[in-house]
Amino acid sequence: MRIRTTLATTAAALAIAVAPAFAANPHFINASATGPNPEGQLTVSFKEAGLGNNQNINYQADAQASATYQCFNKGGHNPAAGNKTTVLQDVSAFGTFNSGRNGSVTASLTIDPPGPGTFTCPPGQKLIGPTDVSYTDVSITDLTNGVTEPIPGTFS
Repeated sequence: MRIRTTLATTAAALAIAVAPAFAANPHFINASATGPNPEGQLTVSFKEAGLGNNQNINYQADAQASATYQCFNKGGHNPAAGNKTTVLQDVSAFGTFNSGRNGSVTASLTIDPPGPGTFTCPPGQKLIGPTDVSYTDVSITDLTNGVTEPIPGTFS
């Protein structure tokens, strides 16, 4: 009986020793967004801690984006109000980052604006844009641990 108890205790200790490290308490320390930049992109920056050391963590930045595209003639003017379109679309960016020796990740993801879709310009005009971009409902999600942090505000 004593041998069985010793074997069971040893097996349990080995299982704990070789078990993968899991996040003890994943949580976002901060999260913010800036932009859009001249290309219409939004940058989502964040710091998450409580991840466990040397873990690869998958992230997704999400937003609802509105982007306007317009047609301009060779003189650089928008000749008709009907020569523009506004696209409203959910947009995302993904990335994988390692938590390193301190069990945290500090990183940024860049979200691109939606494209013009099927909108085209008539002959002799050039598609320009996005000329106006805004982002709402911005958030960052740790996909590995299922933690989401909303980033309030409108970014335009």
